[in-house]
Amino acid sequence: MRGKIMWCGLAVAALLAPAAAFAANPQFDVETATRAYLDLLQGPARARSDAYFEGGYWLTLWSALVAVAVNLLLLRAGLSARFRDWAERVVKWRWLVPALYALPFIIASMLITLPWTIYTDFFREQQYGLMSQSFGGWFTDWAKGLAIAIIVNAFLLTALFAVIRGFRRTWWLWGAGVTTALIALGAAVAPVFIAPLFNTYTELPAGPVRDRIVAMAQANHIPAEHIYLFDASKQSKRISANVSGLGPTIRISLNDNLLNRTGPDEVAAVMGHEMGHYVLSHVLRMILLFALIFVLVFGVIYRVAPALIARNPRWGVRDIADPAATPVLAIMASVAGLLLTPVQNTIIRVSESEADAFGLNAAREPDGFAKVAMRLSEYRKIEPGPIEEALFFDHPSGATRVRMAMQWKKDHVPGATMVKPDVKLDGK
Repeated sequence: MRGKIMWCGLAVAALLAPAAAFAANPQFDVETATRAYLDLLQGPARARSDAYFEGGYWLTLWSALVAVAVNLLLLRAGLSARFRDWAERVVKWRWLVPALYALPFIIASMLITLPWTIYTDFFREQQYGLMSQSFGGWFTDWAKGLAIAIIVNAFLLTALFAVIRGFRRTWWLWGAGVTTALIALGAAVAPVFIAPLFNTYTELPAGPVRDRIVAMAQANHIPAEHIYLFDASKQSKRISANVSGLGPTIRISLNDNLLNRTGPDEVAAVMGHEMGHYVLSHVLRMILLFALIFVLVFGVIYRVAPALIARNPRWGVRDIADPAATPVLAIMASVAGLLLTPVQNTIIRVSESEADAFGLNAAREPDGFAKVAMRLSEYRKIEPGPIEEALFFDHPSGATRVRMAMQWKKDHVPGATMVKPDVKLDGK
């Protein structure tokens, strides 16, 4: 599959490569040009960037362990069985019990983990200068996320336990399919119904920036009737943009940090990258690839979970079809997610690399692309080792991206010359 992915990326790059590709400048030194950018990040700023990102490696492990501990607590304290009993008393339709069970289960899970979430998502972000919100604003967003989690899990658990009851021997296949379908549905509805709950979306004002984005979108057959600007600066300093949604909900969005903290060449480079995701059908492809992971994970759960339940009668879980078994499923999913982190990162990183190549061809702004890669060093380690990048990075590193941009510049810009990078990396 990976070979096919890479072949597709090379094929697209070849099709999009302009005639100037054959006018490469042999005098342009890629490594020297790359180093000129990388050396912009020095001293305390580089140490802070490395510390923040490397700390994330441990957060991945500890977050999984916290999830396991919380779900074990719900089982051993008998809370999961009590949640089920309550749901069964309230509703007489068996198929609705999992939906009602989701209410106390999600509330309890998120409240127990709230101190950990406050540290990882608020205080740690604030410590590294990435947080713009007050605690009140952050907590309001967390509460919205809690409400969304209750609704989403009500649908998920209802569908999942329906297939477990209905297909005792093949439910793991149906369960993977149900999970994949709900993710696809979420990708379609999130831009319209969920994202506006956290940010205000307005039409990008008319002007040179919008005109260039529209021209790039039209050149790549992307719907560009609406281009949205959203106020992410109220939450963090991170620059971002996306082409989100599926089918009729597809939309182009960029945040105000990107518009206000970068130049027109950088905006074009970022939007070219995001358009690459659309043209190369990355959302659909990643959904399908993750569907294969779900099949694997559900297959393991199908084999192991019933034995765990049988060996722990004190949990009060009747069998795998009992909604009270939800923490068992969550524990196994957390462990699987941790073990498969390098696989998931690789799936995403390959798509991101392909979008980088597409964006360079679409925007033709290699220095703008390199500047953005350096700005992202605020929260991404700029120059990891190759094994470190393969295991822990779900995007190409800044060094990889700058080098790709400089190689593109050498290959596609006649008479390419070195420029003195003028990007500031002080967060301003």
